Amino acid sequence: MSEAIDVAPLARGSQWKQRFLQPLLRQRSAMAGLVILAIYVVAAVCAPWLATHDPTAQDLMAALQGPSAAHWLGTDSYGQDLYSRLLYGAQLALIIGFASVALGLFVGVAVGLAAGLMGGRTEWVLMRIVDGLLAFPELILAMAFMAVLGLGTENVVYALALSFVGPFARMTRGDVLQVKNQPYIEAAKLMGVGTAAVIWRHVLPNVVSPILVQAGMRISIAILLESGLSFLGIGVVPPTPDWGLMIAEGRAFITMAPWISGVPGLALAILLVALNLLGDGLRDAFDPNTQKDAG
Repeated sequence: MSEAIDVAPLARGSQWKQRFLQPLLRQRSAMAGLVILAIYVVAAVCAPWLATHDPTAQDLMAALQGPSAAHWLGTDSYGQDLYSRLLYGAQLALIIGFASVALGLFVGVAVGLAAGLMGGRTEWVLMRIVDGLLAFPELILAMAFMAVLGLGTENVVYALALSFVGPFARMTRGDVLQVKNQPYIEAAKLMGVGTAAVIWRHVLPNVVSPILVQAGMRISIAILLESGLSFLGIGVVPPTPDWGLMIAEGRAFITMAPWISGVPGLALAILLVALNLLGDGLRDAFDPNTQKDAG
């Protein structure tokens, strides 16, 4: 006697593939962004093996040298190898970008769920805090948090995450307000389904798509803000290999050694373009109206 096979997971997987994965794969620009991002990720993960020098080792006798066999992308004013610093800078940028967005998403979604589901005074207090966060540009807000937290890589992650809480919370609350009064939510409550189960099974699956799109687009913003903070001297502490620091250090030698700022600046620009292409693809793939028009 053959065993019964549960086809529900297969059906859900097929539905996810049809709704989200296939529309994403059809977009060449999004795929190009994904390929470029994959190259950056591989370079960042393999930085300890790909680097030819210690990224923080200084050799003043080799300062301001152009690209050569010994230093593929040249050296900076301290004689540090730019190629090695570029690889480790990619590692740091991706870690800070993904970590800050993930933390901001977690806190923002929690605040948005609490505000949307609880309502009343709790919603009013939480949303006034969110309004206060949204009243300032993200760079100014991150600078303010850095002034309180102090310099350092971890504090940059916390500062950026706090600056992202507002957008995630506002979006989540708006989606929850649209979902929580739907008939199937009321039916689940009447059937005795607990609040946690209602949130997990019925609310989150209906609000996760725009949240993921927002998260994908925020990663590029996080990397740009992190580089901006380090460029201004209030982010990562030298001699940590960081693209913002590298660009700032090369300003004084822009005419005699343009590669010091040009190399990390170009790497940052390419990564941001790739992330934006991928973010646009995610938005189109998760947008039902776009899929309807494409069909």
